[in-house]
Amino acid sequence: MMHLGLSITYALALVTGALAVPSQQLNTRQQPFVSTAITTHAEPWAFAFLPDKRILVTERRGNLRLVDPVTKAMGTITGVPTVAYGGQGGLHDVALHPQYANNSIVYLSYAETGTGGAGGAVARAKLTLDTNGGGALSGLEVIWRHSQKASGGLQFACRLLFGPDGALWISSGEINQMTPAQDMTGNLGKVIKLYDNGTAFAGNPFANQGAVQAQIWSLGHRNPLGIDWDAQGRLWEIEMGPMGGDELNLIQPGANYGWPLVSEGRHYDGRTIPPHSTRPDFAPPKAFWVPVISPAGLIIYKGSLFPSWTGNAIITGLSSMSIVRVTITGDTAKEAQRISMGKRMRGIREDKDGAIWVIEDGPGGRLLKLTPN
Repeated sequence: MMHLGLSITYALALVTGALAVPSQQLNTRQQPFVSTAITTHAEPWAFAFLPDKRILVTERRGNLRLVDPVTKAMGTITGVPTVAYGGQGGLHDVALHPQYANNSIVYLSYAETGTGGAGGAVARAKLTLDTNGGGALSGLEVIWRHSQKASGGLQFACRLLFGPDGALWISSGEINQMTPAQDMTGNLGKVIKLYDNGTAFAGNPFANQGAVQAQIWSLGHRNPLGIDWDAQGRLWEIEMGPMGGDELNLIQPGANYGWPLVSEGRHYDGRTIPPHSTRPDFAPPKAFWVPVISPAGLIIYKGSLFPSWTGNAIITGLSSMSIVRVTITGDTAKEAQRISMGKRMRGIREDKDGAIWVIEDGPGGRLLKLTPN
């Protein structure tokens, strides 16, 4: 019965045109790029480019690696905080301070243990590189935490992104608790905007409602695993839905995206969830997926190496084992292409030359550089 219900949802979405349907399915032999493997990792999650073109790579068990993409040598960065490894938790994202060239500060997000289970946290530290291909973190300082913890080890999210105004953005998951996404006394299931030291950014939409509320830019999110800016300075977000209903959202200040009160998917036990169309007070997604793609990362492509992709959302998919390309026109979005990768795909970034880098999920996940055929 559960599968029948999902099929009906799928059929209705096709009729209404709301489902993001790929216009072109590509298998691995038809990939529009050359994929160059750089290094192999143990459960990698994210990566960031250093000014010297070396790459920091996080591994979920708590390892931070330093990769030389030219020699493919890999070293270790010590001083990483202790992580709560299990479920979906561990060491997550890594980002450089906007003034990294002057202050050498890096940011890490990760799952940590505490009363009630585990929750997400963000810390910053100074990175000192050595002459042997490694380095160390020092002066580690936790600047943000989930306001509650839970057992289960699910849906931490905690992608990190700096904005053009120097603000630190955090995509905060609801750690599989659902209702906190609508609770304004907590910071779960929210998009967060902070100063680089972790204090709430002045002018946030709920700044006058309390200390936690002052962090919040938007709410009603489930498992937001990707955030990026477009060329117009707009923030886009990708998040995993439940059974169906993965979403691509255009993030607006103070907007409520509805989880868990509305969704284009349904609960895993088969219970239905009202769709966004029943609640016009909630912001609907610009694109959604039934069945899911299991999005794990997002960039809005700004380069010119792939000229037909400029301005598109490029999404990595876990269960779909794909890279999904979505065209954006104004404030509308539509899937244009789904490229089979044959592996669960996790992180994604664009380098200064316009090449796209991705990293595979799980044991033996490879860091790949994608350049045009």
